[in-house]
Amino acid sequence: MLFLLFAGMSASCIQKLQEDSMRILKFGGSSVGSPERIRRLLGILQDYREGGVSFAVVCSAFGGVTDQLIEMSHLAKANDKAYLKYYKDFCKRHQDAAQELLEGEELQKVQQALAENHKTLENLLLGISLVKETSTRTLDYLLSFGERNSNYIIAAAFRQMGYEAQYVDARKLIRTNSLFGRAVVHFPKTKALLQEHFAKARGTQIVTGFIASDEEGATTTLGRGGSDYTASLLAAALGAERLEIWTDVAGVLTADPRKVKSAFPIPRLSYAEAMEMSHFGAKVIYPPTIQPAMSAGIPIYIKSTFAPEKQGTLIQREADRSDEPVKGISSLDRISLLTLSGSGLIGVPGSAARLFDALARADVNIILITQGSSEHAITFAVLPEQAEQAQAAIEAAFELEMQAGMVKSVKREDDMAIVAIIGENMRYRPGIAAHLFTALGQNGINAVAIAQGSSELNISVVIPAKDERKALNALHEHFFLSEVEVRHLFIVGVGLVGSTLLEQIRQQSDSLRKHKKLEIKVIGLANSRKMLFDPDGIELDSWKERIETSGERMDMQAYVQQMKALNLRNALFVDNTATEEVPQWYAEILDNSISISTPNKVAASGPHKRYRALRQLAQ
Repeated sequence: MLFLLFAGMSASCIQKLQEDSMRILKFGGSSVGSPERIRRLLGILQDYREGGVSFAVVCSAFGGVTDQLIEMSHLAKANDKAYLKYYKDFCKRHQDAAQELLEGEELQKVQQALAENHKTLENLLLGISLVKETSTRTLDYLLSFGERNSNYIIAAAFRQMGYEAQYVDARKLIRTNSLFGRAVVHFPKTKALLQEHFAKARGTQIVTGFIASDEEGATTTLGRGGSDYTASLLAAALGAERLEIWTDVAGVLTADPRKVKSAFPIPRLSYAEAMEMSHFGAKVIYPPTIQPAMSAGIPIYIKSTFAPEKQGTLIQREADRSDEPVKGISSLDRISLLTLSGSGLIGVPGSAARLFDALARADVNIILITQGSSEHAITFAVLPEQAEQAQAAIEAAFELEMQAGMVKSVKREDDMAIVAIIGENMRYRPGIAAHLFTALGQNGINAVAIAQGSSELNISVVIPAKDERKALNALHEHFFLSEVEVRHLFIVGVGLVGSTLLEQIRQQSDSLRKHKKLEIKVIGLANSRKMLFDPDGIELDSWKERIETSGERMDMQAYVQQMKALNLRNALFVDNTATEEVPQWYAEILDNSISISTPNKVAASGPHKRYRALRQLAQ
């Protein structure tokens, strides 16, 4: 590996790089979104420098700036003068940041550089508005202003703290082809340029992320996650000790915290596990960007700029056998499922090849594939925006078979989601799939399609999109929080029986958690006049005041609809009334996998046919 990394360099350069083991630190847009956040970044750099750590830094544009530049280009192309407002906001944001972070000579130098950049950007936008066109080449150049401004300011701010620091325009060091918008890096040339530069460099190098250049010197960009990619290239080319990606969360979490509030950071992941997590929705890393570091075997740390003292997540080559079998749960919340089926597929060589060739020619990306051993049907998942073109491509490819009745028309199911459990150690633990389907089944979630590779790195299940959040929480609780089971209660009737129940829950909550490993959350409450919902749980010390002050008019139909809409796992409906109205909703409640507990005798003492139907639904 050292031969590959250092090929073509002088002996003195190789010796210097080997002696100066360094870290590559990458800070994303959320870490450089404001002067206050940049000060946090500078504090981290200062701590490293004072601790004797050698490092180079890669920074993204200020948070939201890349989207702002894209919007400017769209407006300018349409000759909409509103682009000027975005342009002025862009200029002001960077000028204000410089004013707040810098002073004296450093401020003057940065102000001059910003003025030159902003004038060039202004002329570029004017040109776009005149010709009413934005080529991908022009857009790449336009987008480069975000990283160039942010890194120039940050380098100056670090110098002002008394440290030697140099702004580095990555366009001088990273060579790509001319595929503007998603350029492909020429690794040998890029390695040579990076190694030569760093062998001679003095002080901390602050390198622009995301941007590069082709052989003619034209600006290119590295696509989504481009700044991570820049950092990964540096780490691999320089044989770095480690790559640190600093973001706004303390590592890769066990699930999306926006959907699973109990998600927590994962201490360790293998490269393969990290790739799987990111493919199925984890936003902290993007798979292609870590490939160079992964190929070089360089450990990757995901850290939080806002909590640098926290451990974060270490991503390394091998999984730790002592870790839990399931490392994380991810999902894709918008997919369409298409199925090609028919007797004409059974035992016919090349059927799958024809299907996937048709999809490839239609430029359709397949997310998941599953096929039974009978070969009667092939099911696959695509993004919703590609479903129509995928369906058309398949029907064109199998037109003759469909006319002959040998193959059925493509079955398309929209509003689906994929939920996946991920972990290399699943292969060593039998019964993981059984746990997965038990957790889903207990919560009334139907598995529409299932896929698992022989590596057992992940098990993916397609479910209705409406059940995605419920499935994620049920699985997360089952695999990670099994010591404490959470029950979600919806209570109607808070008279003598109901209020006594609530008081018992309040008094015994600590004991239930400690001795029974059970947490009860009251999500919904209703009396004869008002109803109250809180997805996070109603505080039982003040429920009477809240239902009177914050409750809405009680309507049983609306109450049931809200229960269904929340779609919580381990849900229990408690009917403390003696009315005939509430039991009329039992069938609909049970049909939505919500259990019922009640002292109300009406349902059990009514017509036997209704009683049998309810018993059947409850099974």
